[in-house]
Amino acid sequence: MNDLKFKTLLIILVIFSNPIHADEFWGLEAWVNSERAPDFEKMTDVKTRKKAFFEYLLPEVQRQNSKIIKLRSRIKSNHISSNKMIALKKYYKFKDDTSIENLLGSIDIVPASLVLAQAAYESNWGRSRFAKYYHNFFGLWCFKKGCGVVPLRRNKGSTHEVAKFASLPKAIAYYMRSINRNSAYKTLRKIRQHKRDTQQPITGMSLSEGLVNYAEIGYDYVETVQAIIRQNKLDQYDYQI
Repeated sequence: MNDLKFKTLLIILVIFSNPIHADEFWGLEAWVNSERAPDFEKMTDVKTRKKAFFEYLLPEVQRQNSKIIKLRSRIKSNHISSNKMIALKKYYKFKDDTSIENLLGSIDIVPASLVLAQAAYESNWGRSRFAKYYHNFFGLWCFKKGCGVVPLRRNKGSTHEVAKFASLPKAIAYYMRSINRNSAYKTLRKIRQHKRDTQQPITGMSLSEGLVNYAEIGYDYVETVQAIIRQNKLDQYDYQI
């Protein structure tokens, strides 16, 4: 059986064997990855759900941070082509004459405790439909028509959609890119750079102070994220690199 027939058969099986999810189905890759993810909604024991949630997200968070660290190392050692450097500056919204030091202020890790706490809050511990079907654990928006999913309770006149991703790696990579280049999180990046400059640990608790603009509730959001970190002892997953 060739690949096209196999994929077609899979899609048919998905739609007809599980009609409840048919309207949520939007791509083979997304469906396959969703099927591999734990069904957090069915986990009635809170401790079990939390454990499964952290075990599911943490390895990918660590992989994405490792990629960032490797890239930082290549930049610092000048093992990167001029064309790649130009592309990186454009990617992180810097001008061509931006210094390496300023660029490295954006190309840096996001502490695992912060990622896990935000994901827990934004996705209701993996139970939101955006997390379950679209791998969006972070409440990330997009603004081009068709780029995501229209929220059920979107205010009249609003044009944003909730971003959809085909896999968890793509979702976490996008989230980290947002933290590292969005002007709303400039304070977070300044806190992180200060930690680097003074050789202090980069922790989720400290960087969370720069998340005031992540949600409409402002500093209440920061305090909520910090509470999740404390209550679940997530700082154990942070490490200095």
